Amino acid sequence: MSDFKPFELRMKSEKLPQLMIDTFRSQYEKLAAGETGLIPESEIKSVESLPDSDTLSAEFLETGKKALSKSVLIKLNGGLGTGMGLEKAKSLLKVKQGLTFLDIIARHAIQSGVPLVLMNSFSTREDSLAAISIYPELKKGKLPLDFLQHKAPKILSSDLSPAVWPANPENEWYPPGHGDLYTALVTSGVLDGLLENGIEYAFVSNADNLGASLDTSILGYFVSKEFPFMMECADRTEADKKGGHLAKRAADGQLLLRESAQCPKEDEKAFQDVNKYRYFNTNNLWINLKSLKNLLDSYNGVIPLPIIRNGKTIDPRDSKSPAVYQLETAMGSAIAVFKGAAAIRVPRSRFAPVKANSDLLAVRSDAYVLTDDYRVTLNPLRKGKAVVVDLDSKFYKLIDQMEERFPHGAPSLVDCDRLIVKGDVLFGRGVKISGDVTIEAGPDGQRVYSD
Repeated sequence: MSDFKPFELRMKSEKLPQLMIDTFRSQYEKLAAGETGLIPESEIKSVESLPDSDTLSAEFLETGKKALSKSVLIKLNGGLGTGMGLEKAKSLLKVKQGLTFLDIIARHAIQSGVPLVLMNSFSTREDSLAAISIYPELKKGKLPLDFLQHKAPKILSSDLSPAVWPANPENEWYPPGHGDLYTALVTSGVLDGLLENGIEYAFVSNADNLGASLDTSILGYFVSKEFPFMMECADRTEADKKGGHLAKRAADGQLLLRESAQCPKEDEKAFQDVNKYRYFNTNNLWINLKSLKNLLDSYNGVIPLPIIRNGKTIDPRDSKSPAVYQLETAMGSAIAVFKGAAAIRVPRSRFAPVKANSDLLAVRSDAYVLTDDYRVTLNPLRKGKAVVVDLDSKFYKLIDQMEERFPHGAPSLVDCDRLIVKGDVLFGRGVKISGDVTIEAGPDGQRVYSD
């Protein structure tokens, strides 16, 4: 087996906690033993149906209201949004009515009466805490406002030794995926702190998904059923076929999550069959914190999440730099570890992540509305159907590029099914787009588009 000692020394020199080192050791040993993290078709079955959140009774709503005092809202806030041309937390972008993601999240937490805790990265922590400091109501007793995710060392693919890159030592490290949530909750002391303050239920979601509000009826259902862990899933469409899906182990029926990186090449056709694998993980999770504590204790703090082996180059901007592995885990994959874990079908409106400027334009438009209790949801006029926006990455990839071409804000998209923009198009004031529309710039430069 390859030698882990150099990794341990490197991680200790960076003052990473012992539990993080032990967790990475477990993942590294799986890699060295030849594990790929692949989940073949022969080992799983499809999930035919799920309970539907739209049909939950008023009884669950009442239970949820009573459980709010024992609940916490945890938002994953480690992303910088570099792909959109940002050098700060993506959650500091303005989304609706002059409010940023963090403004909306903070106000929703205050309205709900539950504490908000961010999982930040070193890159997002300072700016994000400064941004929410204008909301003193967020401070709940001794509970912290945030905790930090860890970092992990990249592994040379050639010999499984630590990757070294003197030209930019920061490239020797990477964020180990949001599965790090569980380790970071422990090493930060936040898990124990929440439990000591009577907090038993956590709703966890991504900061860039404003559809992920704390739904009281779903909370009540989770509490009433006494689940240790529950995943919100939405119907999978052709647009989602390359993303991960819910399945169950053929051996014992335990629910599991299979990501695209965990699918063998020979099973890709089945993986992308949205009629067979009907549900995808929204990354909105409900966790019983007492159950999490017991699970961690039973595994000495190291939950055996399936590894995702991602092949990269050590310098992501240099394709000729040495090949490396990044061992990552998904927090949703814990559904395969909690005995009795469950899943629930939710409407697409609870999944509106902003991964690119195309997504941001859609959410900024009137296809989405900001409710009085600070939830961003699909406009009721859309009857549950999300709008599809595809902006030419050559001209709209970076936030400054996009905003220059939409100087008057997003066009009206409430009646739009799909908007495709090809080339350099400048949008005028009061533009309204309906149906399925493709707008192309001419060969002679920028086109001005107006109604």
